[in-house]
Amino acid sequence: MTDATASHPTRAWIHLDRLTHNVRLLQELAGGVPLWPAIKANAYGHDAKLVARHLVSLGCGSLCVSYPQEAAELLESGVRARFIVLAASLPEQSECIVEHDLEPVVCTEEMIESLGRAAARAGRQLAVHVKVDTGMGRIGIPPEETRHLLTRCREQPSLRVKGLMSHFARAGESDKSFSYWQIEAFDRVRAATRDAGIPFQHFANSAAVFDLPESHLDAVRPGIAIYGLRPSEAIANPRVSELRPVLEWGTRITFLKEVPAGTGLSYGHGFRATRPSLIATLPVGYGDGLHRNLSNRHEVLVGGRRCPQVGTITMGQTLVDVTALQGRVAPGDSVTLIGRQGEESITADELAASLGTIHYEIVTAIRRRVPRISVEGS
Repeated sequence: MTDATASHPTRAWIHLDRLTHNVRLLQELAGGVPLWPAIKANAYGHDAKLVARHLVSLGCGSLCVSYPQEAAELLESGVRARFIVLAASLPEQSECIVEHDLEPVVCTEEMIESLGRAAARAGRQLAVHVKVDTGMGRIGIPPEETRHLLTRCREQPSLRVKGLMSHFARAGESDKSFSYWQIEAFDRVRAATRDAGIPFQHFANSAAVFDLPESHLDAVRPGIAIYGLRPSEAIANPRVSELRPVLEWGTRITFLKEVPAGTGLSYGHGFRATRPSLIATLPVGYGDGLHRNLSNRHEVLVGGRRCPQVGTITMGQTLVDVTALQGRVAPGDSVTLIGRQGEESITADELAASLGTIHYEIVTAIRRRVPRISVEGS
C-alpha cells in the first residue's frame, strides 16, 4: 500500500468508522436478523478486501458477491466468511464453487446437476440458495416451479438447500405497490415449501431494509446503504439521512499554468478560456474512473472552493480552472473529487446527476489502480 500511495497521487479514502456506523444502523433497522452485505464489484468500488475484513470484524459472517472468483480471491487473501454467489453460474464454475465451499444461487436443473456432481467428486456437501423470480426478471425460477426445483436439489445428496430467496425490482420507488405484490408472491412460495425445512428465507435489499420491514425475514442483503449512499431519493424512512458516505476521492495538483484568453485546452479544444486563466492539471482521468462524459460538466474542490473542470478529460489527466484562487494555490495542493473541504462538499450523487446515471456507477467505476486508504476516524 505504501508503494502504491507514493506512485499515484489520486486515491480513495475508506472511512471504516462510517462503515461501522452504517452497519449498526442497518442492523437496528433489520430488527436483529443477520446482515449479509453485498460486496460485489470490489465492494462497489470501495475495496473488497478492506471492506470484507472490516465487516467480518463487525460480526457479519456471510457476504454476498456476484461471481465465484470474487469470493475465491477474498478467501485466498485471508478473509474468513461464508460467501453467497448471487449470479447464475456456468458448469465450468462448479469446481471453483466447491473448492472454496461457496454458497451458490441455483435456478436451473443444469446448475443443480453440475454442482451436485462437483460436490460429490470432492466428497463435500454444498449449501445452495434457490432463487425465485417474483418480478426482477434477471434470474430465478417462476414461483410455481419452486417445489420441482427443490425436489431436484434433494435428488443430489451432495447438495443442501440453505436458502430460499428473491430480489426486489422497485423497492426504491415511492409507490410500493409492486414491491408488496412481490412480497405476497414470495409469501405464497414460502407457505407452499414450509415442509422443506429451508433454514433461511431472504429477500430485502437496501431499500427494503428501510421501507419494507415485512420483507426482512431471516436475513437481509443490503448493498449500497452499507457504503453510506441512499438507495434512492424516494426512501420514505427518515433514518436514511443517518447514512454516512464511506468513500472520499481526491488527488493533488501536479502542474499550474497561466493561459491567455482564447487558449484552447485538451483534446479537440472543446474548451477555450474566455479570459486570462490559471489552469491546474490533475493526475486523474477516465483511466481512474473519472468519466470522460463529465468533461466541462462538473466541479472539484480546491482550497474549500468549487472550481470548474475544463477541457476534455483524458485517460490520466484533467484540467481545472483555479483562477479564483490566484496566489493561493500551488502544485501539491489537495483536490477533492468526492467528499468535503470546509463548508463545501461534492457527492457521488452530484456526479451521477451530471451523467444521467446513479451513484452506484460512480463509485463502482473508480479503478483498482487508485489506492484505497483505510481511515479509522472521520
